[in-house]
Amino acid sequence: MKIFFYASVASLLITTGSLHAQQADLIITNGKITTLNEAQPEVQAVAIANHKILKAGTNDAILRLKGKNTQVIDANGKRVIPGLFDSHLHVIRGGRFYNTELRWDGVTTLKRALEMLREQAQRTPEGQWIRVVGGWNEYQFAEKRLPTLEEINAATGNVPTFILYLYGKAWLNKAGIERLNITGDTPNPPQGLIQKDTQGKPTGLLVAEPNAFILYSTLAKLPTLTRAEEINSTLQYMTELNRLGVTAVMDAGGGFQNFPDDYGITDELNKQNKITVRLPYFLFAQKKGNELNDYTKWVGMVNLDAHDHSSPDYHVEGGGENLVADGADFENFLFPRPELPATMEPNLKAVISLLVKNKWPFRLHATYNESISRFLDVIEAVNKETPLNGLVWFFDHAETVSEENLQRIKSLGGGIALQHRMAYQGESFIQRYGSKPALASPPVKRILELGIPTGLGTDGTRVASYNPWIALYWITTGKTIGGTQVMAKNNTIDRSTALKLFTYGGYNLIRETGKGKIQPGYAADMVILDQDYFTVEAERIKSITALLTIVDGKVVYAAEVYKNVGPAPLDVIPTWSPVKYFGGYQNK
Repeated sequence: MKIFFYASVASLLITTGSLHAQQADLIITNGKITTLNEAQPEVQAVAIANHKILKAGTNDAILRLKGKNTQVIDANGKRVIPGLFDSHLHVIRGGRFYNTELRWDGVTTLKRALEMLREQAQRTPEGQWIRVVGGWNEYQFAEKRLPTLEEINAATGNVPTFILYLYGKAWLNKAGIERLNITGDTPNPPQGLIQKDTQGKPTGLLVAEPNAFILYSTLAKLPTLTRAEEINSTLQYMTELNRLGVTAVMDAGGGFQNFPDDYGITDELNKQNKITVRLPYFLFAQKKGNELNDYTKWVGMVNLDAHDHSSPDYHVEGGGENLVADGADFENFLFPRPELPATMEPNLKAVISLLVKNKWPFRLHATYNESISRFLDVIEAVNKETPLNGLVWFFDHAETVSEENLQRIKSLGGGIALQHRMAYQGESFIQRYGSKPALASPPVKRILELGIPTGLGTDGTRVASYNPWIALYWITTGKTIGGTQVMAKNNTIDRSTALKLFTYGGYNLIRETGKGKIQPGYAADMVILDQDYFTVEAERIKSITALLTIVDGKVVYAAEVYKNVGPAPLDVIPTWSPVKYFGGYQNK
């Protein structure tokens, strides 16, 4: 009898302990929850415990996991999705400058864009600039045209101003020309043009012919923020991404983003546990001729095996997207495709050989099929000497990749990260190459048919916008932000497939499991949307935002009825910041 009693008590203790262990930290109920778990595609409720999805199911089943300390959030019938994972975005660099930027992303009229310039000119202090840095084009405006230099000068007056247009050109107002001391004698940089009038004076137009160095090197000369302001700026940018439902990003480095010096802000925020997106990042070669030395140094500095892919996933993931300057095939469709120099192959082979020998994943910016053919020649040659053996590698962009090269990518175990650049440059592409080549640029359907690992992203902020819903709109409709049908309808994909590419598809690129789905055991990253992505009319996809965003089981953004359960908004500094007055993506 005693034995039975002790056994019963032990059984009760085990059962009680098991039940206690299963109590949720947070429960979401009454939702239309898209799990992307094929075994359980849609549920009403989900329970989170210890940063993971504990269980998904009916309201009744999930509420049984409620404990006295469980937070319960009512989704009120709204659509809930896994958090979005942008497989190509520039967060670490973009965050440092976000608070300085006047964003025209989503502005619907040129009239309003010029009004924003005029308003910002009145509050920008001496020593600072107005800067519009990408994420827009003329086709989004009702007027369907670009601003003129006369309009820019009239709106901005004596406040120096820089306005970037895609990878193609930029405008400086008169005050900006004077501040940078550009004169008729200032030489043009290689593959760039400082436009001059008939009297030899600079007009203010800077043109990439086709290399964007003239644009980004000019931008790099503008004043920076203080360290405190850069920290605030980075936090504001990550909050803006959370507002759009982004919970993870693969950071693709970027020009004028030196490692490790320019990573100090995110390093500090990581130590303070303040990063609100998962943030694996790649190291981007900066100086022509010094790429191999840099990667040799970085491979010796960074142990990729030291991280455990746990929260907040802030770590070096590999090398790229620029591995060598000779491989830069800029997608400036205002000019012909650049012909890469003969030195590209030996320089690229040396870098990729180093990375493969040290088992470093790599990614490579590749717009044109002609470049991709040559890059693949190099990768195949390296593979013969040092087999890739399943090493993670992928191309970014690949707009004009051919069937033959898709087969080569597949055979080498590579992937492709797609972005919505054609939503911003589709009209320019058609004007140069015609409408027929644009129909399958990139060949989305064929890439997926071949089973090539594929992620979806934005390539924000300097060319396209960072808004993920534009990418989801573009890839499901084939339309640009100006409404032009660029991609063939039979090359577009359905909304569910698109969402998969923007969630666990990105993790497939880097062969991580356990993220990107609302499934037991998976990381607890999810979003309550303000509109139902699956049922809204196509044009409204572009305006979807998050009401609530959860990263690693923690609420990082909350709006409207949920604002009391999320963190309080952080005041924007400096006080003149355009973000303080206009925010980020505009939608108006």
